[in-house]
Amino acid sequence: MERMRELCDILNKWAYEYYVLDNPSVPDREYDRLYDELKELERETGVVYPDSPTRRVGGEPVKGFSRHAHIARLYSLDKAVTEDELGAFFTRVFKVDPSARFTVEYKYDGLTVCLTYEKGLFVRATTRGNGVEGEDVTAQLLPVHSFPLKISYQGTLEVRGEAVIRLSVLEKYNREHPDDTLKNARNAAAGAVRNLDPSATASRGVEVFFYDVNYMSENPVSTQTEAMEFLKREGFATYPYFKICNSPEEVYAAIDEIDAGRRNIDVLTDGAVVKVNDEHVRAEMGYTDKFPRWAIAYKFEAEEAETTVERVLWQVGRTGKLTPLAEIDPVDLAGATVRRATLNNYGDLTRKDVKVGSRVLVRRSNEVIPEILAAVSHPAGSVPVQKPTVCPACGSPVLEVGANLFCTNEQCPPRIVQKLTHYCSKNAMDIEGMSEATLELLYETRNVRNFSDLYALTAASFEGLAGFKEKKVNNLLSAIEKSKNVPLDRFLYAIGIGQIGRVASKDLAAYGSVANIAALTYDELVSLENIGEVTAHLILDYFADPRNVEELKRLEERGVTPFVKARVLEGIFQGENVVLTGSLSSMPRSEAQRRIEEMGGTAQSSVTSKTTLVIAGEAAGSKLDKAKKLGIKVIGEEEFLAMLSNSNKEA
Repeated sequence: MERMRELCDILNKWAYEYYVLDNPSVPDREYDRLYDELKELERETGVVYPDSPTRRVGGEPVKGFSRHAHIARLYSLDKAVTEDELGAFFTRVFKVDPSARFTVEYKYDGLTVCLTYEKGLFVRATTRGNGVEGEDVTAQLLPVHSFPLKISYQGTLEVRGEAVIRLSVLEKYNREHPDDTLKNARNAAAGAVRNLDPSATASRGVEVFFYDVNYMSENPVSTQTEAMEFLKREGFATYPYFKICNSPEEVYAAIDEIDAGRRNIDVLTDGAVVKVNDEHVRAEMGYTDKFPRWAIAYKFEAEEAETTVERVLWQVGRTGKLTPLAEIDPVDLAGATVRRATLNNYGDLTRKDVKVGSRVLVRRSNEVIPEILAAVSHPAGSVPVQKPTVCPACGSPVLEVGANLFCTNEQCPPRIVQKLTHYCSKNAMDIEGMSEATLELLYETRNVRNFSDLYALTAASFEGLAGFKEKKVNNLLSAIEKSKNVPLDRFLYAIGIGQIGRVASKDLAAYGSVANIAALTYDELVSLENIGEVTAHLILDYFADPRNVEELKRLEERGVTPFVKARVLEGIFQGENVVLTGSLSSMPRSEAQRRIEEMGGTAQSSVTSKTTLVIAGEAAGSKLDKAKKLGIKVIGEEEFLAMLSNSNKEA
């Protein structure tokens, strides 16, 4: 028995070196010799240790998958595909902790699995399923060598990973099995793990990369960094890329690094995962009914290609920001021929080391403007891009703010045209047919300068303009008229208040009218979930500017009447401004907020002077402390549920 124990330990050590570290210390024949010895001893004694490597051989087919409940729920991740959406995530985090740190990892495109350990031994593997329970795939994952069968941690443990098939392994499998080719790496991994025949799983080369500790019964980790260190220490395979970031700028840089490098790795990935590092911030932020509020997946949905930068132009946007636009050697991407690609700002250009003449990596996704990801090489003759000192459109001085350059002239023609274009865009006022080219023509020939000027246009305004026949003019005027009745959040996004994107505009729209929003104080603004300190000041500055006030008045006079959905005004929470803090055992926070609003209340994200009630769940944090200092009424989950129950009885 001593020899069997010794053989198990030696073989498991060698397997860890081979499969996890990719650094074998002995030749295969030596491993096979000891493996055969162990197998013979197990046959003679009838004893097989729980961590014996012989257990990893694919077993007999199973009749079906049984269901198993996870100890802790496995949430999916909310997704961001724009910097606006990722910026809203940062705003939410910094409301809880302005000094919060983040981690950035690859987002794998495979099948999520959860492994359970008891007293140091592997006992079960399940799929994520619906997050509460999944399918038991223990037999399927036993042949996979990416995880240990025995660990030093003696409590109850759940770890989370992604089952993947390397692209090179998939290519080899398809080459060797022309009658059973697998469509893509993600489907191949999912199909292999969910195959009723474990030997089929073993033959397809499945691996698991681990990235999270889902549950620990004793001494739980307190940061994502600790979680990754624990996984590595216990022998779980982890992907080598893991960045700790102290600011959003460092997060964006890490995402760019992943985006630029992902086509050169052997694992299918479709994005980057950004997580708050510290557990105390995670506990304060909590969960929605689907996602942790402290993590987000930034998804890449783009095609990429390599090409050459021929020259760099500078475009002026609606805020005056100068954006470098590269003219490139034409390349086909996502069904279109791309001749230009953006570099975001001057800081982006220098950080990516892009020069005129550089070979660069370009991506394009659907209707998103093509973007240069990185410089690949600098052929002979490449020259640095010169930083402009004056606006290329109007000649006004340029102001450098951080990584950005700005034209200082608010009446710069391209700025005005871009403001009008944004106002008319689909996600704003949605004035169909009012293109940038049309607005540029109206600016030059019809003195259209303000949003309100659009509503003064008539059929006569288009007379003499080439290409504007009666039908086109009527369609434009009809679209302008239709835009007068638009949801308030889209109107707020359209008028271009600084840093108010589509996410934050929904927060503001909850106040019901432009007049109500204009009357908000700084404290009321920063209490909103997606509005931080800088954005709050920009909102106050906007409504303090007489020119903006006058323009809003003109829009109202010309019939622009934004609307909001009617709120419930009756119910047990009528007139209450309610803040939830901590976690509720009975329901997700989002469900509690929905029920509060259905019964006439307003669900706030932060405690302010307007808050009238705080519901404190388990591990309530700073919001509870602030409520006590302000003398705001606080109730627990039990009292909250009683209020809901009584309300239902009355109904």
